[in-house]
Amino acid sequence: MEKTLEFAVLLRLIDERSTAFRAAVASAPSLNAQVPTCPEWTLLDLVQHLGERRPFWAGTVAAGPADAPPAETASEGAPAAPQDREALPSWLTTSTQQLLDALRQAGPDRGCWTWWSTSQSPQTSGAVARHQVQEIALHTYDAQITVGAPQPLPPRPARPHVLSILMDPRHRRSAEAGRPGNQPHRRVPSPCRPPCSRLRDAPQGSDGTGEGPIRALGVR
Repeated sequence: MEKTLEFAVLLRLIDERSTAFRAAVASAPSLNAQVPTCPEWTLLDLVQHLGERRPFWAGTVAAGPADAPPAETASEGAPAAPQDREALPSWLTTSTQQLLDALRQAGPDRGCWTWWSTSQSPQTSGAVARHQVQEIALHTYDAQITVGAPQPLPPRPARPHVLSILMDPRHRRSAEAGRPGNQPHRRVPSPCRPPCSRLRDAPQGSDGTGEGPIRALGVR
C-alpha cells in the first residue's frame, strides 16, 4: 500500500500549486477569459473562488472540532478580491498563507468540521490539507489551460501521491458543495466530478507517462 504523504509535504504542495496558480493568472492577457474546464466561469471568477475560500478553511481548521461549519463571519476579516489586477497576486499569497498558518498551528490530527463527515475520511486538519492539495491542483490546471499553458503535475516523487489524492473517491467531490454563505457559484457537483475541472485532457508528464493532472486520472 502506498504511504500517505506526510503533513509537511502536503503543506509544501499547497504552497507550490498556489504559486503555479498565481503564475498562470499573472500571464493571462485578460481575466475575463472563459475557463474551458469551467464554462460558466471567467478566470477572474476562478481567482475569486480560490482566494476567498482559503480563509474559510483556515477559520474552519482554527475553530477545531465542530458539528457545523463556522459562521460566515469567521472569514470576514479576510479582504475581498481587489479590483486592481496588480494587487491580485499579493491578495492570493495572503489567502494561501492564512491557510498554511492555520494548518501548521493545528498540526495534522486536530479535529475540525468537514463536509465529508459521512465518508471514511477523517474530520481532521490533515484531511483538510489533503483535500486542499486536490482542489488547488485542479484549479491550477484550470487556470493554466485558460492561458494555453497546461503543465504536468509536480515531478516524482510527489506526483504519484498527488494523483492518489485526486483519484481518492473520498475527496473527488468539491468542498464547495457544502459551503455556507452567498457565493457566486452555487452549483452542487456530481459526487464523482469536481465542480470545475472536467478531467478530460492534460499534457503528458515529462517522463512520457501521461501523468498530467487530468489524463492520468482516467476520469470522464
